[in-house]
Amino acid sequence: MDCSQKIALLITDNPDKERVEKIKSILDPLVFTDDLSLGKSTPYLELSTEGLSLKCDDLELKGNFESLKRRLTKNNLQSELLVKAAKIKGKEAVSILDATAGLGEDSVILAAAGFSVTMYEYDEIIFALLEDSVYRASHTVEYAHIANKMTLKNEDSIKAMSELKESEKPDVILLDPMFPKREKSALIKKKFQLLQKLESPCDKEEALLNAAMSLNPKKIIIKRPLKGPFLAGVKPSYSLKGKAIRVDVIVNA
Repeated sequence: MDCSQKIALLITDNPDKERVEKIKSILDPLVFTDDLSLGKSTPYLELSTEGLSLKCDDLELKGNFESLKRRLTKNNLQSELLVKAAKIKGKEAVSILDATAGLGEDSVILAAAGFSVTMYEYDEIIFALLEDSVYRASHTVEYAHIANKMTLKNEDSIKAMSELKESEKPDVILLDPMFPKREKSALIKKKFQLLQKLESPCDKEEALLNAAMSLNPKKIIIKRPLKGPFLAGVKPSYSLKGKAIRVDVIVNA
């Protein structure tokens, strides 16, 4: 989000004071709470005892592990394209760097499958939603073990990857640049409509891929539209295809 823009934070239902201060610290100086007079179609944040959500018109965006519950069963995890792509033969403790975390759905899948995932998201608002969902999950019996395998970074991953120490370099890097906006808005899921109010589709594909390749990980895995072009025009070692997406895999010797 443009740092010159501010966003209203509406606090309801008396949430924990520490959570209020944590969310404010992530969003500062973007957030304001003294003037909640919102114009039409203006996104705003709401923090309650149920967590943090982004709202606009009739749209609501909120990170939620529970929405992935069916996919997180042991049998279903093994059929996930990203899980298949991220495995490294003969290595059990695989570390993954998610360079385009968003709301973290891909990282949740990977962490549930046993991978350790470090997630980078540069947009403060999306990061706040991500942090809140991981926080809530970490305080549940069902999802705490997944949240504990996730590390969050509110940073530009391109810059961060160029500064990683040798000991911090991951085995696998995941790239999922936001897909370009489709011409027919009816085809866009509601959550992506709201995301695109904050964050435009990736326009640094080449820089993103080059930063990942400079770390020389064992694999780079890239989510793409099923019939979309290769990221930055680079042909992968192989691809895994699903019904709606394709996972391209670059394997380094």
